[in-house]
Amino acid sequence: MQNVGIVGFRGYSGAELERILSRHGGVKVFLMEHRADADDRPRPRGVSGPPRIPCTAGAVREHSLAAVFLATPPEVSMELTPGFLESGAKVIDLSGAYRLRTVENYKRWYKADHTQPELLAEAAYGLPEFYRERIRCARLVSNPGCYPTAANLAIGPLVEAGVVNRRAGVICDAKSGTSGAGRKPSLKTSYCEVTENFSAYSLLDHRHVPEVLLNSGLEESQFSFVAHLLPVDRGILETVYFRTENLHSAADLLAIYERRYANEPFIRLYDPGKMPDLRAVQRTNFCDIGVRVDASSGRAVVVSVIDNLVKGAAGQAVQNMNLTLGFPETEALL
Repeated sequence: MQNVGIVGFRGYSGAELERILSRHGGVKVFLMEHRADADDRPRPRGVSGPPRIPCTAGAVREHSLAAVFLATPPEVSMELTPGFLESGAKVIDLSGAYRLRTVENYKRWYKADHTQPELLAEAAYGLPEFYRERIRCARLVSNPGCYPTAANLAIGPLVEAGVVNRRAGVICDAKSGTSGAGRKPSLKTSYCEVTENFSAYSLLDHRHVPEVLLNSGLEESQFSFVAHLLPVDRGILETVYFRTENLHSAADLLAIYERRYANEPFIRLYDPGKMPDLRAVQRTNFCDIGVRVDASSGRAVVVSVIDNLVKGAAGQAVQNMNLTLGFPETEALL
């Protein structure tokens, strides 16, 4: 049994972490109080939840935490990570603080200075299907964004296989439930604004774009991404459009994914022409992928679907924790 901590347990991703880890056979969870003045969710009488401890490096040492999850804004993650690492804990950060590798890239997309450039360069990008062996050895894992998780799992194998006509570009039409915006109240995610509505946002400058570029092999001029807000609480569905090269049928396209993901426990593929939907993946750590090809015109479509709070956040973070602490990768996730 190993002890782990959660900072930001009151947010959607943090609450999802607590839910998933409650059924993990190898860890004891501690909730780390970073904002003690914040409101807790009501609990039934007699149910207190995991123990609470201060959000300090000293508490990490006192309770021998093997890992700490940071479900916090980027600036908070940068503040807390060095002390936790020095105290001997692995850190799995769910924010965007350590995803982009260079301070220049971070400054451009997050519109802020990065205060921990050495750790930015050190962090392992936590997409196990791409970087499993590096994650196993890492002391700092940067959990991917929800949109890039679905996009990279769909696009990466196509670029690797050389079947994308890069001159024609790749379009990713992405839709997310409102929990992707976090729990903090805002006008654009309030009930009356979201219900019976559908909207696009962050056109051409969404901060998740560079994660796709860095991990898929595409150049910025070859990739167009538009995010949309769905009037649902959770889930991401991304429709990827591209022109093919050296690809003659949907079966050929599906075969690329079959080879690439043959031994991946959280990737599920659909028969050609059959498409996944949000309901298929909600509250699971799966990424479901469907394909369609029109051989006569060279057009192809891939649909990639995840739960933004699980495979897009907390579930993938637990998957990464399992790798870094030596647990079976699927523990608590299947």
